[in-house]
Amino acid sequence: MSESEYSPSGEKLQKVLARIGLASRRDAEAWISEGRVKVNGVVAGLGQRVDLHDAITVDGRLLKREEQRETVRRVLIYNKPDGEICTRDDPEGRPTVFDRLPKPKEGRWINIGRLDINTTGLLLFTTDGELANRLMHPSYQMDREYAVRVRGEVDDEMIERLKTGVMLEDGPAKFTDIQQAPGGEGFNHWYHCVVMEGRNREVRRLWESQGLVVSRLKRVRFGPVFLTSDLSMGRWREMGQREIDILSAEVGLEAVELPAMKEKARDKLDRLQRKSAKPVGRAARPERTLRPGAGPRAEGGRPARPQRDGAERPARAPRDGAERPVRAPRDGAERPVRAPRDGAEQRPSRNPKRGESAERAPRPAGKRGTPVAERPADVNKKRSGGGKAGRPAVELADRPARKPAPAKRRPPAAEGQRPGFGRGRKPE
Repeated sequence: MSESEYSPSGEKLQKVLARIGLASRRDAEAWISEGRVKVNGVVAGLGQRVDLHDAITVDGRLLKREEQRETVRRVLIYNKPDGEICTRDDPEGRPTVFDRLPKPKEGRWINIGRLDINTTGLLLFTTDGELANRLMHPSYQMDREYAVRVRGEVDDEMIERLKTGVMLEDGPAKFTDIQQAPGGEGFNHWYHCVVMEGRNREVRRLWESQGLVVSRLKRVRFGPVFLTSDLSMGRWREMGQREIDILSAEVGLEAVELPAMKEKARDKLDRLQRKSAKPVGRAARPERTLRPGAGPRAEGGRPARPQRDGAERPARAPRDGAERPVRAPRDGAERPVRAPRDGAEQRPSRNPKRGESAERAPRPAGKRGTPVAERPADVNKKRSGGGKAGRPAVELADRPARKPAPAKRRPPAAEGQRPGFGRGRKPE
């Protein structure tokens, strides 16, 4: 059945699945093509239109009519670390961008665009598939700004070629703007560049077309959304109502009120957000394997020493004669007494023999420490009469109040990061 044979009334099936947050528009179309979606018990076709009276099932699960009618639009901002991949399940067991996100009550998180495993920075997630589809579609020309560190000599002719356009394997591509950023030394230089589409590894391939090597790549802006310095690596935060409305207006969508959230659920979300604020280092690297034993060196070099097992080690030959004699113990009386030095009296021994311990004078009771039972309850408090001789004791009440600590400054922006430059896309 072709798309033209469907009733023109209603809404396209893939748009319904995307709007309620089950999948992006592209994924929903793939589900329909694979036969995973049924309408009124019949396998659906691509482009089929449905309304609230139709029964829609996905993998045997019936969608409620309330789900078909409701649009839940939540958006997360995530600072992606190095080493995470933009997929839900990885057969190799690598960490994914979904591992640290909170589980939404309605729908699921849909990533708006992708970043490759070695690229860090701003990544958006939403529960509204239609919003995700429009933000990713080239027709809406959502600009993306990247901070990139390149290795090599960059001249004005290269910059002009990259802004005019070069031919890549999948067609022409270009930067709409390039500006040099602070940071870098020697052959390493930081730049901020803007592209209008999200093709695979487009930024890297553009710089590599000029014979340069991209050593660092970080996305710092997606449309009107900026990555601020207070959102540390591996941390996420949820957008507020006003931010979502601005983002929706960029792609021509009407504002949708955020779903009401109970106080208990809000507290749980805040705890998860604080937990995600813990610093995250680079992703776990694969376990290092020991190199095989080195072979013989080149000519003139010292050959490597072969490893020997314990069994191959030759046993030490016994000494000539009888076994090694054991030294007999000697009494203290046999030990010669060292003669005193000239002009000096004999220094008494600090460690008398055991037999002389009974002759030691008893310690005066007044100099002994306080017994445990007589110690004050709080031994950590300063005693009023303590301190050095001649110095008056300072009472706690006489001590001036401590000045409040100054407010901590926000951490500076990372190397190569700066505020985005003018977009100038749409006149007001």
